[in-house]
Amino acid sequence: MKEVKDNQQNLLWVYPNYSPEWCDSIVEEFNIHPVTAQVLVSRGFSTFEDIYNYLYAKLPNLHSPDLFMDMDKAVKRIIHALQNKESILIYGDNDVDGITGTTLLVDFIRHVGGIAYYYVPHRTSSHPSMITDALTYAKEKNCTLLITVDCGITAAKEIEEVIRQKIDVIISDHHEPTDKIPLCIATLNPKLINSTYPNRDLTGVGVAFKLAHAITNHLVSEGKISSAHVDLKRYLDLVALGTIADMGALVGENRILVRYGLRQFAKTKRVGLLKLMEICEVKPSTINTTDIASKIAPRLNSLGRIADPLKGVELMLMHDIVGAEHLAQELDDNNTQRQQIERRDSDDVEAYIESNPQILESKAIVLHSDKWHPGIIPIIAARISKQYNRPTLIIAVDGGIGKGSIRTIPEFPLLNALHQSGDLLVNFGGHDYAAGLIIKEENILQFKKSFIELANQTLNNEDILPKLHLDARVQFEDLTFEFLDSMQLLEPHGTGNSPPILYTDVIQTWPPKVIGKTHLKLYLEQNERMLEGIGFGLSEHRSKLTKKNLKLQIAFTPHVNVFLNKSSIQLLIKDFKIK
Repeated sequence: MKEVKDNQQNLLWVYPNYSPEWCDSIVEEFNIHPVTAQVLVSRGFSTFEDIYNYLYAKLPNLHSPDLFMDMDKAVKRIIHALQNKESILIYGDNDVDGITGTTLLVDFIRHVGGIAYYYVPHRTSSHPSMITDALTYAKEKNCTLLITVDCGITAAKEIEEVIRQKIDVIISDHHEPTDKIPLCIATLNPKLINSTYPNRDLTGVGVAFKLAHAITNHLVSEGKISSAHVDLKRYLDLVALGTIADMGALVGENRILVRYGLRQFAKTKRVGLLKLMEICEVKPSTINTTDIASKIAPRLNSLGRIADPLKGVELMLMHDIVGAEHLAQELDDNNTQRQQIERRDSDDVEAYIESNPQILESKAIVLHSDKWHPGIIPIIAARISKQYNRPTLIIAVDGGIGKGSIRTIPEFPLLNALHQSGDLLVNFGGHDYAAGLIIKEENILQFKKSFIELANQTLNNEDILPKLHLDARVQFEDLTFEFLDSMQLLEPHGTGNSPPILYTDVIQTWPPKVIGKTHLKLYLEQNERMLEGIGFGLSEHRSKLTKKNLKLQIAFTPHVNVFLNKSSIQLLIKDFKIK
């Protein structure tokens, strides 16, 4: 695989592997465009079966929920609770994955005749406890069973306390186990070391959906309900929303769930979700993963960051149109407030890095302050990690306790690094590429030192160069509406299945225009065909492009632009090289 670094944004261009015979076989077998076939080659597909499953898998191809270890125990205990009219508390994490998973189980349990309450914790403070904060509420409601959603796998001590209070616990989670597994009725988690479930990438709402599926199967097989009584498809809008928001990999089973979940948005009866889409100016019939990730999810996430995440579940369960309208507006207002706080704290972080450039001499960034809002640090950590292509830990300190959020690059998985310094932490959890931690203020500097040292030992200079993975070389003559239509086979796009990036050689016929202050509009020609390119955030490079008839190699994603009801093919320019 050839790599070239001679570009405008300091990106390392990673050119695709070519296998002409394999590519021709794919074209022949599936009757698809050669460029689409080359994208599949570049993405590492090596069998017709894998390609068929990727392109055409349907709901019946989902894995059986019974493949989860402990699923039989979880179902048995929940059926017992349903039969005996026990009150069940669904305890969810306060992000979109947790909010949607909690909504799903509450809605489902109530639909099959159960008594379900819900609790989503405030975690804007740095208080390390979880789950025990719901004990008072559980006692008030006489709950004898607690089911976690998107959390619990790292809360062994807290769950012991819940069990001591005579409340049974079922864990449904998807985070990596970091310590001893809590002792409870059942633990549903595809990342358990000896897990028998084939899809490790299932999100929290995905695990909740699997639990609902297993309970449905049991009730139908026992003749307790008819198969027509529960339509599991109506929960797929929630599954898609939570999976996309939590950056679940859109491959395998997740891809099926999200593909059908996007369709379910067009049919959803959730008044709160419809009102939220209205405020976001998103049409249910044409919604895509970008709409969810950039418009809907941030508004729901703003609750967990700066407000009350319980209102997210309330909105998703609501049947009152006027109430839903008010609550959706409140979410929008919260999001505006969150953006202001985020801007303030981001500016502070950026100013600090700018005035301390020696920070970038290390291969990891660790920053802490008592000025930053703990609910905002995950967004900042993600942005800084992407901007500088380094593992990044941002810690918000409050009352002697630091709440940290970490994002990283593929070359530096997190959990091993956290285990190595685990004795300095109160708690930690998450995934290899996104994790959180709680740390006492007096341990921050020591942890920072060991974390940065490990990154410096593990990573080389090339690892921290941002990379642009190219999928296929094309010619302008390939870029037809029919071709772009065929590329929709590769959707939905998202984590683990990004939009294809194509490349080609062109001539820039005249200098680009700056639009919207930070973007570039380029006028590109190849073999007498002209196409427009839009380079978002590339306006600072205009001075290099002032010559007419400049030869360029461009990396781009094509899309159909609709303006005044007229469609045209436009190129979203990711980067360019002057030849």
